Amino acid sequence: MATIKDVAEKVGVSVTTVSRVLNNRGYLSEDLKRRVYEAMRELNYQPNELARSLFRKKSNIIGLIIPDISHPFFGEIARYVEYYAYKNRYKILLCNSQLNRNKEQDYLNMLKASQVDGIIMGSHTLDTKEFTKINLPLVTLDRQLSESIPYVSADHYKGGVLAAKLLIRKGCRKIAHISGNLKLHLLAKSRYDGFMDTITRAKIPHVVVETNLNGFKYDEYEKIVENLFREHPDIDGVFASSDVIAAQVLKECRKLGKEVPKDVKVVGFDGIKLGGYFSPGLTTIQQPIKKIAETAVQLLMDQINGKEVQRENILPVKLVEKETT
Repeated sequence: MATIKDVAEKVGVSVTTVSRVLNNRGYLSEDLKRRVYEAMRELNYQPNELARSLFRKKSNIIGLIIPDISHPFFGEIARYVEYYAYKNRYKILLCNSQLNRNKEQDYLNMLKASQVDGIIMGSHTLDTKEFTKINLPLVTLDRQLSESIPYVSADHYKGGVLAAKLLIRKGCRKIAHISGNLKLHLLAKSRYDGFMDTITRAKIPHVVVETNLNGFKYDEYEKIVENLFREHPDIDGVFASSDVIAAQVLKECRKLGKEVPKDVKVVGFDGIKLGGYFSPGLTTIQQPIKKIAETAVQLLMDQINGKEVQRENILPVKLVEKETT
């Protein structure tokens, strides 16, 4: 197995010079770097990442904890976090908590033991005090933890307002909102608040149903939507708190022979790429998923590098109207 000494001898430089190239320290000519990396490839030399991280006092690894990798929204978040982390020469450790408190705690402990440089937290079952004990750069998605921890979120309240106003403008006379669980202390609850403030002022009859507290269960969505139309067959407008739930509404309408948008108008939330394949095309409130991930990574990089960061980072949403309204 090749060593750093072998690389140095092949290039004709000292071991210290090769180490400086690997750790990008000091002035190094492009020609020198090219020759070192060519020698590494020819000798199949793999640097010891643990040793390099101890030398740099950085691991160049960040942790990302999300609640459910199978959910399209969180899958896209993970994709873009990895993309922007890699652009900053960082790799990620991806943790799938499945909204399990014990798993979330285990992953936090694992990430600290793995000496990650920081954590982006998108799963939130633990108490605030558990996060304040981390003692690492931290960014949260959709949750305010303390006055000192920065967070990134879409403007959920505005999204709820936009959805309600559109359904009212389209002439809906009884509107349902299928919300996330309102007991969770997440900023996404503001979708419900925006919807309710708008619909109440307009004095439009409405009904609200919540999803379960524990996870993203697609079979549960099916039952919720079935019960909604069975108990309220006169509903002619639905604002779903995710595009995945909206897809279930479209499926139920087809089963009941209700024509969309003639009989029922449907608005989703998230703007996931998968929504582009729905038929009819789904009207949705689009979160800036790529920008959320980019902002979260940049906030973490700034903290790692000792910079002051802005605590509140609320990004605008966009109404994308298609064929379901």
